[in-house]
Amino acid sequence: MSFSSIQRSSPIVLNLVIINVIVFVAQNVFGETQVNNLFALHHYKADVFQPYQMVTHMFMHGGIFHILFNMFALWMFGSLMERIWGPKRFLSFYLVCGLFAALAQMISYAVAFWGYDHAALTAVQQIQYQSNLSASATVGASGAIMGVLAAYAYTFPNTELFIMPIPFPIKAKWAIIGIIGIDLFGGFANASNDNVAHFAHVGGALAGLAIVWYWNRNNKKQFF
Repeated sequence: MSFSSIQRSSPIVLNLVIINVIVFVAQNVFGETQVNNLFALHHYKADVFQPYQMVTHMFMHGGIFHILFNMFALWMFGSLMERIWGPKRFLSFYLVCGLFAALAQMISYAVAFWGYDHAALTAVQQIQYQSNLSASATVGASGAIMGVLAAYAYTFPNTELFIMPIPFPIKAKWAIIGIIGIDLFGGFANASNDNVAHFAHVGGALAGLAIVWYWNRNNKKQFF
């Protein structure tokens, strides 16, 4: 498939990939910390929090493998869903899933920092607290892309996928259920060395499932 045919068939996916790559380059050119403070998603009590971060965080990434994996998944599954729905509906779907992912992550922040949020802190402790809040930043398109994956699994539930490192194909409906389950486990386990925004993934996936179910509520096609 040529570049021009990709552009004609899935312009939103193509432009989303381009924007994500441009932002990733900007992160590395202007300094990750500075850009993260401005555009990554922070706790609502952080001094650097701004409401627009609910949107901007989904165009940023934490490393080369992070953006490569996300953009590959967006291209593989998003292109097909855009061709089915059309550009406007796909873009609306993608952004709404990203916003719900951000909301889920904000709830996760509120729970994680609950004790500090309701404690009487000294001036020194408050400075350290704000430093911790600023460091707890979320970036990535993963939440929105999880919504796309969920929509794909709902639309094509019995399509078989190969997911590394599993050596045999798995139907899409079981794959998305398994991925959500793994994210739920990872979120509640809360391992100290785990920097994955598991609840953002779950929020995006559940939003995607809810939206695509609503759009197809009169369709008698069975998921199982």
